[in-house]
Amino acid sequence: MMLKNKRRNVSLLFLTAISLFLTQPMAWAAGSISGDVAKQALNIPAIVIFILFVLVTLVITYWAARKTSTTKEFYTAGGGIPAWQNGVAISGDFLSAATLLGITSSIYVMGVDGLAIIAGTLGAWPVVLFLIAERLRNLGRFTFIDVVSFRLSASKIRPLAAVSSLFVLVFYLIAQLVGAGKLVQLLFGLDYLVAIISVSLLMVVYVAFGGMLAATWVQFIKSVLLVAGGTILALLLLIQFDFDFGKIFTSAVETHPKGGAIVEVGGWLKDPLSVISLGMTLLFGFIGLPHILMRLFTVKDAAASRKSAFYAISIIGYFQLLIILIGFGALSLIMFNGNYHDAAGDMIGGNNMAVLHVSHLLGGDILLGFIAAVTFATILAVVSGLTISAAATIAHDLYAGTFAKGKVTEKKEMIVSKIAVVGTGVLAIIMGVVFEHQNVVFVSNLAMAIAASANAPVLIMAMFWGGLTTRGAIAGIVLGLASSLLLIVLGPQVMVEVLGMEQAIFPYAYPTVVSVPLAFLSIWYFSISDKSESAAAERLTYQDQFVLSETGIGVQDAVEH
Repeated sequence: MMLKNKRRNVSLLFLTAISLFLTQPMAWAAGSISGDVAKQALNIPAIVIFILFVLVTLVITYWAARKTSTTKEFYTAGGGIPAWQNGVAISGDFLSAATLLGITSSIYVMGVDGLAIIAGTLGAWPVVLFLIAERLRNLGRFTFIDVVSFRLSASKIRPLAAVSSLFVLVFYLIAQLVGAGKLVQLLFGLDYLVAIISVSLLMVVYVAFGGMLAATWVQFIKSVLLVAGGTILALLLLIQFDFDFGKIFTSAVETHPKGGAIVEVGGWLKDPLSVISLGMTLLFGFIGLPHILMRLFTVKDAAASRKSAFYAISIIGYFQLLIILIGFGALSLIMFNGNYHDAAGDMIGGNNMAVLHVSHLLGGDILLGFIAAVTFATILAVVSGLTISAAATIAHDLYAGTFAKGKVTEKKEMIVSKIAVVGTGVLAIIMGVVFEHQNVVFVSNLAMAIAASANAPVLIMAMFWGGLTTRGAIAGIVLGLASSLLLIVLGPQVMVEVLGMEQAIFPYAYPTVVSVPLAFLSIWYFSISDKSESAAAERLTYQDQFVLSETGIGVQDAVEH
């Protein structure tokens, strides 16, 4: 009976979602957007491709719902995802709309300075591959908080670590949803609020019923489409320049108003501390992202986890190379193309739309429709991964691990998980509306800075330092979270860009140059100064934890105990 009701509920939501999207062409046709934007907004190929993607992923969700009945299946797909498939899904989690739109835009505006973001993100992967992935899988059960609290006081660590993780996840979710709203507003003429509600509804359906299995397949399909679209676009660009990479960069230098300055570093990050701060944000921020780390638990063992990371970095690295070509190619071809600029000379839709405009230039409505639909599918897939991580944090770390002190049935935890998914969807709609006019990059940077300052230091110290104590971990999380938030508020992204002040109190855009060392230092100091009996016991158990993290022998008994 319970299974029958679940199928009926899925079917109802399935039909609701389909009807919502199938009825939108009438709204798009009646939209008030005018001029060139209207021509791009009413893009039938984009509508068709997007509807097909939604239908396929909803069918997958229906299938996955029949295979998802336990917490292990819901959070980690039963730990049975093949390494190669999980690696593709991880790349899908990582390659968000900000990667395709934002990094391309950075290269379009800043030239080689925009490559600093690519270098930073790729630099984080070897650390995860060689130092984090295998040990994390051996120690963890569902979330990275399981690892942090492995030999410490879980009742004290879990609430704080959960709060910092939720900060990261919510701000990332907001950034993706605002991006979705603006993208659809430009391309389809759909009302911003309707776009936010549509994405949130699909997100809830994917996660609440299909769990990690559905989210993994959604990420897998989206990643394949994204890489295929990027490859097609890059090939068309190369054809334009006779497959001569040098011509692309030479043309970009000749086209850009700054000339040769776009291939010189220092236009964006003007001093060494700014470079170091960006690097620390990207490196430690990536290590501390809960929804990425959670995927390392979806495979059967530590070796598969390491392989997943390898497949992911290979795909991500390849796609980032495509982004470099697309960014400089867009700079060469559309910088002064009047079809993609308004009367004031500004790019229609803003600089983030550079990749979509160059798609239209090279492949017409069909290629634009494909890239636009894939971009929107990218947002859907990423928000699904964020939502399931948020649900795990709320239901597993807060409810089951903290409030219920582990004394909870799987059925109750599953119910709380699904309530958390729905609650996250409602919160996403509200916050998406509130942050509609905020800088999406600012919101994403806030998430990365918090992850780098509050999550990564305590995770690294928990796995590699035997002197860590509960008091030290608490101090690191609290000071890392508080300092990163405070310095962002006092920095140029808020005081100058949001509040309109002439100068910020804290001069650097990224707070991690201060907040990350402060977190590590506080973890060290408050741990070594802790002379309590519980601290002594925690230090003694480190060797057992270290052996377990290296070998994985007895890991199932350890996490259940």
